[in-house]
Amino acid sequence: MKSILFRTATVSISLNVLLKGQLNFLNRYYDLTAISGNDDFLLELKHREAVKVFDIEMQRQIAPFEDLKSLWKLYKYFTKEKPLIVHSITPKAGLLTMIAGKMAGVPIRMHTFTGLIFPSKSGLLKKTLILMDKLLCYCATNIYPEGKGVRDDLINYKITKKPLKVIGNGNVNGIDKEYFNPELYSSEDKMELRKNLGILENDFVFIFVGRLVRDKGINELIIAFLKLQSNSKKIKLLLVGPFESDLDPLNSETIKAIQECNTIITVGFQPDVHPYFAISDALVFPSYREGFPNVVLQAGAMGLPCIVTNINGCNEIIIEGQNGTIIPVKDELAVFNAMIKLSSDKEYYSVLKTNARKMITSRYEQQIIWDALLAEYKSLERNV
Repeated sequence: MKSILFRTATVSISLNVLLKGQLNFLNRYYDLTAISGNDDFLLELKHREAVKVFDIEMQRQIAPFEDLKSLWKLYKYFTKEKPLIVHSITPKAGLLTMIAGKMAGVPIRMHTFTGLIFPSKSGLLKKTLILMDKLLCYCATNIYPEGKGVRDDLINYKITKKPLKVIGNGNVNGIDKEYFNPELYSSEDKMELRKNLGILENDFVFIFVGRLVRDKGINELIIAFLKLQSNSKKIKLLLVGPFESDLDPLNSETIKAIQECNTIITVGFQPDVHPYFAISDALVFPSYREGFPNVVLQAGAMGLPCIVTNINGCNEIIIEGQNGTIIPVKDELAVFNAMIKLSSDKEYYSVLKTNARKMITSRYEQQIIWDALLAEYKSLERNV
């Protein structure tokens, strides 16, 4: 009889996208249930991964009354089902899962920090978020930073004295190198998609994939791009991702530029992003904070040089001058300079592009991450 494993996230899209394929793999060895709020993404995950799911709504923002309701539902479910392991990702699910797991006496309570929110905040909010992460770690039995940068932040901010272990070379799921493979797309496929989006054959395409919010550096990106396209009309910016105006709105000037500039192409959220990587020339990802961004791994595996900020994860995946370039955070001039160099210096671009795919697949191949995580589960199980 297989032991019971629960994987939790605040919203189902995190389980669906970030852990694609992993839950099906782990379900061979454990009786696995995925827990998050209920929507189409949770239903899709249930059928694709062939795992059980359970619906418990959790709020991403601080919401004391709703959080207590979610905590009580998690506690009741844990008490009823008696899992051996609960393993959470994302901040709110981590806090609630670890508290409920401790209250219910779950033997192995694991949380993976895919990134930290508080370093980019200030004042009372920052203090509150630090206290929440300290409480999470107190209630967890095992803590896993997604990368070395996240580990260093947990240590430097004295969030916990418990051992911190990075699984594999970092990242929660690794990269599916067969799926994110530029050779899957013919020249005809790429030309057709480019044509549909109004991209000309000789256009140099920068792509951003992610939420179109302030914390992803979109304000700086748009300022830099508008300056760049005044120098060259053969450059396009492709934005793949949703706006989140209620949580982290962009400046009104940024929104106006995105809506009115005919060289900025927006396609909204896309469940399948690799066709858009296939028609692009470089990723620009000026985020303020990350844990270990899948977007950079995916773009690299698709053979794209990457412009990233000097933040956790990004500065581990990208090696300056080899598979991309690393720039300061919140610096539109640095974004502009990096974009103009990539789009105009053909020799420099060629070097980065040649290295891009092999530097990702050699370090972050998916099966390596899955096997390392399974080995960690089995090791902890033996010690219970």
